[in-house]
Amino acid sequence: MTTPTTAASLAPLLSGLDARLPALTALYEDLHAHPELSFQEFRTAGVVAGELRAQGWEVTEGVAGTGVVGVLTNGPGPVVLLRADMDALPVQEETGLPYASTATGTDPDGNEVPVMHACGHDMHVTCLLGATGLLAAHRAGWHGTVVAVFQPAEEVGGAPAMIEDGFLDRFPRAEVCLGQHVAPAPVGFLGTRPGPVMAASDSLRVTLFGRGGHGSSPETAVDPVVMAAAVVMRLQTVVSREIGASQTGVVTVGSLHAGTKENIIPDTAELRINIRSTTPAVRDRILAAVTRIVRAEAAASGAPKEPEFAPINSFPVTVNDPAATAVVQRALTEVLGEGRVFTLPQAITGSEDFGVFGTALGVPSVFWHFGGADPALYEGVDPDSLLENGLPDTVPANHSPHFAPVPGPTIPLGVTALLAAAAPWLTKPTDTTES
Repeated sequence: MTTPTTAASLAPLLSGLDARLPALTALYEDLHAHPELSFQEFRTAGVVAGELRAQGWEVTEGVAGTGVVGVLTNGPGPVVLLRADMDALPVQEETGLPYASTATGTDPDGNEVPVMHACGHDMHVTCLLGATGLLAAHRAGWHGTVVAVFQPAEEVGGAPAMIEDGFLDRFPRAEVCLGQHVAPAPVGFLGTRPGPVMAASDSLRVTLFGRGGHGSSPETAVDPVVMAAAVVMRLQTVVSREIGASQTGVVTVGSLHAGTKENIIPDTAELRINIRSTTPAVRDRILAAVTRIVRAEAAASGAPKEPEFAPINSFPVTVNDPAATAVVQRALTEVLGEGRVFTLPQAITGSEDFGVFGTALGVPSVFWHFGGADPALYEGVDPDSLLENGLPDTVPANHSPHFAPVPGPTIPLGVTALLAAAAPWLTKPTDTTES
C-alpha cells in the first residue's frame, strides 16, 4: 500500500468544481450583499444550514447563538476540522460593485451602522461550502470524518463562545484543525508559516474624566478632549520608543468620542485602543505602557478622577503546528505548483481566534492566507518582493471600504486549498503490485 501524491489523490475530489462555480459565485454575491454583524448572522446561518443539509451533512444550528456545524462521516479514519467565519463589519461599502452591500445593523452600543463584508468572511463561507459539497459528492475518494465549522463573530471572539457552548463534547474530536483567510495578495498565491502566524490582539475601552464647562471659559473646566489628544499622541511612542525594532507590536486608537457641541466642554472622553503583539513579553510591556501613559496624562491634566479601563476582547497568538504546517505546505505546493506557496517571513499583525479550536482540543492547527486581489493591481510587481516590501498603497486591504476579492478565480482557489490541505489526512491509500 502506498499513498498517492496530493495532486493525484485530490483530482477525484475536485471533479465537477468548474460546473459548480456559477452557483458558488451566485452564493458569494448573495452573502456579500447581505452581511450581518457579529453574533447576528441569522440569515447567513440559515443559508449555510440549508446548503449543508442539501449536500447530505448532519447539521447542528445555534452553536454559540448563530454558529453552524456540519458533520460528515465517511467510514473509519481521521477527524478533520475545517473552519470558516461568517460575520461582517460596521463599514460603509464603497466598492461600487453591483452586489455591494446597502445593509445596516445595530451595534452592541445600540447604534445603527452600515454593514459590509470588508474582511472577506463571505468568501470563507463560500469556499468551505464549495469544499463540503465536493466532499459529499465524492465519498469514494476519501475516508474519515469532516467537521465543518461555520463560526460566528470572529471579529469579537466567537470561537471561545463555541467552545463554551459545549463544542468539545457535542461534535467528533478533530485530530487536526485547518483554516484560511482571504488576503489582498494577488489571486493564485498562498502564504503561511510554522509557529506564530498571526498576532495576539487586546482591545480596551478607556474612559477619561474631566470637568465640564462652557467653551468660552476653559480655565473653569478640566478638558477631557485635550487630555484624550495628549494620550493619543503619547501612545504613538510605545512601539517606537519602548518596543525593540526587532520585535512586533502595534498600538492603534481606533475610536475617540467626546462631547456633543462645539461650545461645551464635556465631562468625559472615551478611547478604544487596540494592541497587537506576538510574544507574551511584548504584550505585557505594551499593556503596562498604555496603562501608565493614560494614568500619567490624566494626572498631568488635573483629572478629578482616575481613568477607567474595560477590556473589550482578547485573542491569543495564532500558532501553526510546525509538523502539520510542513504537511499542508507540501500538499498545497503539489497541487498549486512551485512558486505559488510562500513561507511568510514573520507573523502577520492581524489577529484570529481560529487557534482556540486547536488549543481547546489539544491538537495541531494550521492557518494560511490565500490571495484574492485582482492581478491587474499588481502589474509590474514581483510577488517575491511583497514579502519584504508589503502591499502597494493602491491595493485595498482587509477592513477597507474598498476591499473586494475577485470571485471568479478566488473561489476555486479557496475550495482547492481547503481540500488540498485536508487531503493528507483524508485520502485513501492505493493498492500497488510489486514486480
